[in-house]
Amino acid sequence: MGQFRQISTFVEVVARGSLSAAARAEGIAPAMIGRRLDALEARLGVKLLQRTTRKLALTDEGAAFLEDCQRILAELEEAESAVAERSLHATGHLMISAPAGFGRQHVAPLLPSFLTEHRDVTVTLNMSDRVVDIVGEGIDVAIRIASLPDSNLVSIKLADNQRVVVGAPSYLKRHGEPKTLAELSKHNCLAISSEGSQRGWTFREDGKNTVLKVNGNMASNDGQVLHEWALAGKGLAWRSMWEVGSAIEAGKLQTVLDDYSAPGNDIYAVFAQRRHLPLRIRAFVDFLRHTYAQQDYWRKVNR
Repeated sequence: MGQFRQISTFVEVVARGSLSAAARAEGIAPAMIGRRLDALEARLGVKLLQRTTRKLALTDEGAAFLEDCQRILAELEEAESAVAERSLHATGHLMISAPAGFGRQHVAPLLPSFLTEHRDVTVTLNMSDRVVDIVGEGIDVAIRIASLPDSNLVSIKLADNQRVVVGAPSYLKRHGEPKTLAELSKHNCLAISSEGSQRGWTFREDGKNTVLKVNGNMASNDGQVLHEWALAGKGLAWRSMWEVGSAIEAGKLQTVLDDYSAPGNDIYAVFAQRRHLPLRIRAFVDFLRHTYAQQDYWRKVNR
């Protein structure tokens, strides 16, 4: 506290032009202001001000230090304003982007509850499996499920997630469970296919990720279709836990090859780099984090 008071006193003295003016503004004796400046210069080991009875003059070191002090005090004031803003209510329009499947299951159903809590907020939810240009398309917050590369965007983790290989009990009873990645070649694998190209399944083996092209008699560019085929016992599918968790809990699907599951498919909120987010964005992100953190959320949803 003493160091901060010395710094703020130094900035105030320079701004007001004299020790006596700074003392009057604070309601203390000029001698107290002088002692604070003396203590600051002694601590730093440099002369900041040339003081006479008639005027003050910054030294070169004082001028450089003043610029840093003004920046620090401005940042502190801005931080205090941001904290104070949290006590206000959220307002304005919120543009949200989410992957189509995840958005349908885990964003759209939650929005009415969010808007009940924040009645002065309106939302638009755009659902697309492409990676949107957050800045260029005016998106306030995008939900992404991936291992995020370094970028100029800010990300906040909303929930853990991983991809697993699943099959219906009826399929596994007929064809058995694969125990190794090599045994996948003996199974009917239901793969994501986009524009004629298979995405491949990612696993962790011998300490590194490996991507396998799998074989099967059905493929689709729609994850929900693959999920339904797997439930119907048509083959194995490589799906996210957010999609199949409740089916696994209910015994409709079983996981296989769990020892080979690869990390890096967690759920994030992503937004443009900003010093202070509008309250409506912070409120929405906090709402999702709180909801997803509920112990029974992923078990109950879509039952």
